[in-house]
Amino acid sequence: MNSSLKKIADATSTPLSSIFGSGFLVIVPILAGAVGEYSVVAMMAVCALAYAVGMVIRFNIREAEPALAKHPSEATQSLERSSDLALVAAYVISVCLYLHILSSFVLGGFNADTELNENILTTSVIVFIMAIGLTKGLGALGKLEKIGLYVTLLIIVLLLVGFTTYDVNAMRSPEGIVMPKASPHTPWEILTIVAGTLIVVQGFETTRYLGNDFDADTRIRACRWSQIISTAVYLVFIAVSLPLVHTLQGLYDDNSLIKLAGTASALLVTPLIIAAALSQFSAAVADTLGATGNMEEATAGHLKSKIGTIIVGVGAIALSWSASTEEILAIASRAFAFYYMLQCLVAVTVCKSTPKRIGMVLVAAILLFITIFAVPAG
Repeated sequence: MNSSLKKIADATSTPLSSIFGSGFLVIVPILAGAVGEYSVVAMMAVCALAYAVGMVIRFNIREAEPALAKHPSEATQSLERSSDLALVAAYVISVCLYLHILSSFVLGGFNADTELNENILTTSVIVFIMAIGLTKGLGALGKLEKIGLYVTLLIIVLLLVGFTTYDVNAMRSPEGIVMPKASPHTPWEILTIVAGTLIVVQGFETTRYLGNDFDADTRIRACRWSQIISTAVYLVFIAVSLPLVHTLQGLYDDNSLIKLAGTASALLVTPLIIAAALSQFSAAVADTLGATGNMEEATAGHLKSKIGTIIVGVGAIALSWSASTEEILAIASRAFAFYYMLQCLVAVTVCKSTPKRIGMVLVAAILLFITIFAVPAG
């Protein structure tokens, strides 16, 4: 691998790890409950919106960053600072989400997945991350990001093989393929539930903040490739998963993927739980680092990373005890939608092309809808 490709691969690993950490573990039961056999179509819509937002992020890397480094307008600078603060809040929520999912899968493997146990385990892991951050620094855990990505990709491949084998056998059986039926929902409920899944494609924006490690062109390509790869994986993963969903008999919860994996092959359950724990933990560490870094930058270094770690941890613990995983997922989607909307407005202030500005405003309007109306599945 030449140096250019290696740079792109290294730069792509960060957003890709964040994207897969955000939701592949929970997206199948959520979409199946909302839209049933049309889950792939719904995922295509979410990924299309995310790609449009990714185009805005890539535009900002190329155009807004140089403008901000020189003499930005007051509107550009204010919107950028506001988006930094919004991203900090979104990271706090996502840390809580990742660790809630981790707790759900680990406890589900022991048939001990109750709300109280989830909150206790989630709090314990957050306290552990805070302790490491305050004593040794979270950089000591940073290497888990790539390990988490590799393990996650491996379990995705194993699940794809297991689910595809199940599907092929089902096609040959007398009953054939049985697709899931959606829970009763109005069109408005479906729209707002699907809007609440935006978090599962979150992560591509991390390239916006890797300027100290990679040049603009590398980050733009990494952002694009992370979205292309994750979109392809998500769509295929959901497509091969759907024929198994009917075995849940309409009972969807945080760790339904464990049951689907067990249906395909009992050998998949343990690797899935291990991958879930590692991927969610590494994603939580990455977002804690992102939040503390943003806080330190936004306060011109006055708020040190150790204090930032405490703020992130306390905020995540408070949210953990006040909301379910589905509620946290919807809240996280709304928080990131708000951040993305502000990034769209940053782009509008530096863009010289009227057609592009109109497109950015339209994307911002959709994100504003998600910010206001996205709801949990159920």
